[in-house]
Amino acid sequence: MKVFQPLLTFKAGWKIILSLAIMIFTAIFICDRKIKRNAEGKIYTDVNKIPFHKTGILLGTAKFLSNGNLNPYYIYRINAAVDLLRHQKIKYIIVSGDNGRNDYNEPDLMRTDLIQAGIDSTLIYEDFAGFRTFDSIVRLREIFGQHDVTIISQPFHNERALYIASKENINAIAFNAKDVAGTWGLKTQIREKLARVKVFSDYIFGKSPKYLGKPVTIE
Repeated sequence: MKVFQPLLTFKAGWKIILSLAIMIFTAIFICDRKIKRNAEGKIYTDVNKIPFHKTGILLGTAKFLSNGNLNPYYIYRINAAVDLLRHQKIKYIIVSGDNGRNDYNEPDLMRTDLIQAGIDSTLIYEDFAGFRTFDSIVRLREIFGQHDVTIISQPFHNERALYIASKENINAIAFNAKDVAGTWGLKTQIREKLARVKVFSDYIFGKSPKYLGKPVTIE
């Protein structure tokens, strides 16, 4: 009996690993499918066809990659926001991103680049506590008092943000910035699958934004 014990333990271990793998892939599939279904009919790629909303929210990302090059995700999001503002599809824009360190400020960078693109600074509001997409969308309602919004990011990100908006009773649509192909795109898509599971985890465990704060009035 002792001879076969290691073999039985080995088989039991593989069964546990296999069961966990099935559970993880099932969770990823279900979460991904629900988020995609929720986004149907809410996402636009043509600036001429998207309905008007008074306020847009530009979701932040790093301007520079670790190698010092410009981040194409960032550039394409700025371009999409400028496109909406110039076509008068939104009047005001909230730039929401991470400002967790003294040397890192996504909202300020986005604001600066929008102004350099010709956008009136009085139309731009900064959300310095958009550490995650979840925080950005919840704060959109709680801090900025917005219940109707146009979300601006890449397609995969827009889908997730729209799901969060629906959970927060925000009437949201989204405008797609140009996506990124190749190795960068693949890595981002893999991370996105896990981020979608995290959305459901946040609501199951009753997560709240890292910071809230004083209300900001948008004219």
